[in-house]
Amino acid sequence: MEAAIVIMALLFFAFVALGVYATVKVAKAAKRGVDRTLSQAKRTVEDTTLRAKSYGQGGVAGELAQLRLSLRTSMRATQDALQAAAPEDASLQESLLLFQRLSGHGRELDEDLKRLEREPDRARVAGALGELRERTERITHSAESLRWAARDRARKFAEDDLSSLSAQIDVEAGALRHWSTVDDTPGSQPAADFSWPEADPVAGAGHEQVWPADGAAQDADGTPGPPAQGQQPPQAITARDPRVATFPWEKTPRPETTN
Repeated sequence: MEAAIVIMALLFFAFVALGVYATVKVAKAAKRGVDRTLSQAKRTVEDTTLRAKSYGQGGVAGELAQLRLSLRTSMRATQDALQAAAPEDASLQESLLLFQRLSGHGRELDEDLKRLEREPDRARVAGALGELRERTERITHSAESLRWAARDRARKFAEDDLSSLSAQIDVEAGALRHWSTVDDTPGSQPAADFSWPEADPVAGAGHEQVWPADGAAQDADGTPGPPAQGQQPPQAITARDPRVATFPWEKTPRPETTN
């Protein structure tokens, strides 16, 4: 009885621990989802604001907004392209590591541009625009190089796979068009035996030809073999001796009597 109580208690605590673990995992997943949604919403708002400033404002503020917008757009596009192609191509792992190092420089530049947007000394900001523009172009050029190289690599692999598949399909289609079989070739079927049986030379010209009986065996050359079991062999017909001449006026001799 005590053992059953202990087992029930252990099962209860195990179910409680499992429920707590599942609750924590669900809460963390929900928190990550909420954080991801908030980050995307915040990024969308910032991009919209920067786009509005770059088109609506002129001077130093508009230049800074345009630099930030081009930097963020290029880095995000490269990140999406590399992350999408990395699971299918292991060679892009090195490219991802390089992009992570490049992202560090990009975030540093974005923070500098954001800080200069709140700088009241516009003359000093205008003097730093040349160096900021050069840094932005270098970073975006490197990001675009990685992105286009990954896309060209994926497109090349797709073209090679399509060419190989087309060649295999052409070979298979050609094989399917050979629909003639061995049975259609000449000489595949045995020739029918059209030989005529020879007449008995002893029977004369008026004697009919002797055909083998149904079911009788034949030799390989077509000559009739021995009769089958239960069948009578063909009876030979004795012809009249041509050396004995008979005339119609001769009478048949009568047998002599003893009277």
